Amino acid sequence: MHADSQFKKYFPFIGPFDPCPPIRVKLYNTPPQLYINFQPPGLPQFSPYEALRKGTLWPALYGPYESKAVEGGPLT
Repeated sequence: MHADSQFKKYFPFIGPFDPCPPIRVKLYNTPPQLYINFQPPGLPQFSPYEALRKGTLWPALYGPYESKAVEGGPLT
């Protein structure tokens, strides 16, 4: 993961008396528009159909969402 990537990670404190198994690395994502100060001219664009499917006209502002739900779990 690069410093300018929208995907970030951090390492939470793990106490010696935590009752649950530790999660050593936690991941989160930030919106891609945080990394674009202004809209540069000539920015590439999705086709109208693909833009409707992805929710944005510009690939630089597309932030994919990957579900953490496990298939067959309570959220599916």
